[in-house]
Amino acid sequence: MDILIVEDEPEIAQLIQLSLEKEGFSCRVIRDGINALRMFQEQPPDLIILDLMIPGLDGLEVCARIRQKPGAKDPYILMLTAKGEEIDRVIGLSTGADDYMVKPFSPRELVARVRALLRRSLRQGGQHQVNRTQHFIVDVDQRTASRQIDSQEPEILDLTTLEFNLLSTFVSNPGRVWNRTQLIDKLWGDNFFGDERVVDTHVARLRKKVEPDPGNPAFIKTVVGVGYKFEDSPVM
Repeated sequence: MDILIVEDEPEIAQLIQLSLEKEGFSCRVIRDGINALRMFQEQPPDLIILDLMIPGLDGLEVCARIRQKPGAKDPYILMLTAKGEEIDRVIGLSTGADDYMVKPFSPRELVARVRALLRRSLRQGGQHQVNRTQHFIVDVDQRTASRQIDSQEPEILDLTTLEFNLLSTFVSNPGRVWNRTQLIDKLWGDNFFGDERVVDTHVARLRKKVEPDPGNPAFIKTVVGVGYKFEDSPVM
């Protein structure tokens, strides 16, 4: 697995690189946001460890641009920053980050979080699986998702890795009510270290892409006091 470290403090960058390479990961280090985007386009990594306060473009802008145009790979993004306030975590996750760590950090915890994120991609193996409902087709093997509303032409959905996994989970179990803990276990696994409310952030992002009216969702419904459920007729 190839990891891109975007960190302008040499000592921290070296600590991250040594900790990950010791565990068998391949790492590259970039010091600023502009070159991070260039490196992402030239040689997309599997995961990016992204500091927020970097020269050129800050980490939030880098994350947002990657999510807008993921390219050949849509990498997992772990934000690493000295900003630890709740609003900073919410903003970071809402731009498309998959996880968020605050400095100072434990190298062992960082490695554990990286492994937890990358493990999610390994869970997608197995037999070719296509999940269908009346309005959606999710091809798990090809990693594509489409939506068809009424008589319109099918529309290919431009989803991040996490958004695809979340939609796939919903479409494969229409009508099931999921609480946040169940969705976290499904998407992140046992090594999730974040705030449960990250689920709400990613559901809101997914709704913007799949709902005709995100403010009045027709498919991804909130079950007050419990979590979420996906409503659409299954296709056998």
